[in-house]
Parts: sequence; C-alpha cells; structure tokens
Amino acid sequence: MKGKMICLEGGEGAGKSTALKVVTGWLEARGRRSLVTREPGGTPFAEKIRKLLLDPQTGEIDPVTELLLMFAARRENVVDVIEPALAEGIDVICDRFTDASYAYQGGGRELGPEPVGVLAGLVHPDLQPDLVLVLDVPVDVGLERIKTRRGGPDRFEGSRMAFLERVRQAYLERARAHPDRYAVIDATLTIKEVAAAIRQSLEERLA
Repeated sequence: MKGKMICLEGGEGAGKSTALKVVTGWLEARGRRSLVTREPGGTPFAEKIRKLLLDPQTGEIDPVTELLLMFAARRENVVDVIEPALAEGIDVICDRFTDASYAYQGGGRELGPEPVGVLAGLVHPDLQPDLVLVLDVPVDVGLERIKTRRGGPDRFEGSRMAFLERVRQAYLERARAHPDRYAVIDATLTIKEVAAAIRQSLEERLA
C-alpha cells in the first residue's frame, strides 16, 4: 500500500515546526511509518541549494533563477527521498513542497502560476500531496514571532511586507481552488487549538 504525502505550508512564523510534531504524533499513534523531509533540502545536494537560497548574503537574484533552483532541489528530494518512501508504504511529511513555489515565486515574486505548473509537470508529473495543511497567520503576526529566532531572519523572512502578503494570498487562493486536498488552519489560535484543528483535518482526510 502506497504511503500518503502530507505537506505543511504557510508564510513566515506560521508555526510549521509545531504542526510537524502534531502530524508525526498522529501518525505514530496509528502505527504508521513516517519520514520527514523539507524543501528546499532533503538531500545533501538539495541542502546546498537551500543554504544558497536562504542566505541573506546571496542578495537579489532573478525570480526565474530562484524558481529553477527551487525545482532543482525539489527534483533531488522527489527522486531520492519522497518517491522511494511512498513506494514502500511510508507516509511522507514534507515541510513545504510545490505550493511554496506557487506562493513565493508565483505570488511573491509575481511570476504567476504558469511557470510553476510547467516545472511541476516536469519534476513530479505523477506526484501530488494527499493533504496540504496551510498554516495561515497575518504577515505582521508572523514577522513578530520570528524576531526572537537565533541568527536573524533568512533571505525570505527579511522580505518586504508587500511580498509576504502576496505569498499569503497565493496560499489562500490555492486552498480555495483545491478544497479536496487543502485544509487552512488558523495559526493565530493557541497551540492546543491549532493542534486540535490539525488532528481533525488528518482524521477527515487520511483516517
């Protein structure tokens, strides 16, 4: 039996780390094997691309170049990590996937959804998440949360408010367009309430 793919999405400071623990715990309680990966990243090569993309010292790069780098890292993760695990019946929890490209490059960088869709068709034509949990939080709230992070904001966290607002709206548009696979979680709620909403979505979609 093929494993399920669960993706955690959302803007900066949305609380994906907390959500990850909830999803992992829910799967473990049901005796399901799971694997956690992230994007960009997941393999040694993809992690090198991640470091380049997130480093503030990288500075401004062309949006198309940024998109291509994201998908280069994604291809490595899909081929080496995600697809083999799913084929073995292991559930995969991915911290960001292609929806992040629709949001950050398609929305934030204003490339639109078309180039993202073309690359998705090339990089993972037969793979899409079974459930996408979009942790939604207002931009100003998310930025306030990440102020205490060690090392300062990364290249995306340090972006302008207008960019981050476009990212948020792109996520919400994706969720509205595909309600069968997406669940929007109000990440302004308490940790206990967010966890309950995530578990409910998992029960409804995957149990």
